[in-house]
Amino acid sequence: MKKNGTEAVLLTNGTELISREDLKSIPLPKPTRTHKPIAHLDFVESLIEALSMRSLSITRDEYAVSNDGMKMFGVMDLDTEFSGCRFSIGLRNANDKSMRLGLTAGLRVLVCDNMTFSGDFTTLSQKHSKSLNLSDSFSIAVDRIHRSFEPLKADVHEMKERNLSENHAKLLIYEAFIEGRIRGIPKHLVRVVHKNYFEPEHPEFQTGNLWSLSNAFTSSFKELRPMKQFEITARLGSFMNSVRGNDTGASSSQAGAGFGSLTPKPAGATA
Repeated sequence: MKKNGTEAVLLTNGTELISREDLKSIPLPKPTRTHKPIAHLDFVESLIEALSMRSLSITRDEYAVSNDGMKMFGVMDLDTEFSGCRFSIGLRNANDKSMRLGLTAGLRVLVCDNMTFSGDFTTLSQKHSKSLNLSDSFSIAVDRIHRSFEPLKADVHEMKERNLSENHAKLLIYEAFIEGRIRGIPKHLVRVVHKNYFEPEHPEFQTGNLWSLSNAFTSSFKELRPMKQFEITARLGSFMNSVRGNDTGASSSQAGAGFGSLTPKPAGATA
């Protein structure tokens, strides 16, 4: 990672995982009249402080930085578990104006080490403006994330209860890859997801349900570089939210609010 403790950190191999310590050496660009860059380490340490104020401890954290050091994604696993999962927080920062500061609630699935995010990075989504106060922003965002843990736990239970027919599982995989419902997902992973779902390695995922399908996706994402993995995992969360909101049995692209059956209607059935 480092070269003799100098600043040559990851800037030629910048999509590998790095440690929190390595974030110190990522250079910070100069501010402009309207844009205030935020050092990745300052972002992380401010978030850790906000978590500690709510008695939330980190058991594991990992980060990935783009080749130029401008963009950072990360995940922090917290000391709170349930049903084989550990609560996590996904985070992102960008000093090149490509995206806003972002946080999202997530999970680490312990049996397979999969990451699952509840959706895109919208719990905190703020511009790098000169008026930005990290401490205040994180205080509000962490409260939102903390309150989302119980609903997230309920979501996992709901997904485990949502059985999928073989044809519907194939339809959802088709929509994700071929119809582009998960933007930017590498097409070559379609066979990996199919195999993970229909021939799972772990007994926990042998039941054909939405939770198993979600983990079939996240297991396949391990083939990706970390930056891409974090990004696509968040988009998967948004896709799964739309599927869970499908109360008509139609394609997930037609999903609305609320939970409903995931069993497709017979041909010719009306809504």
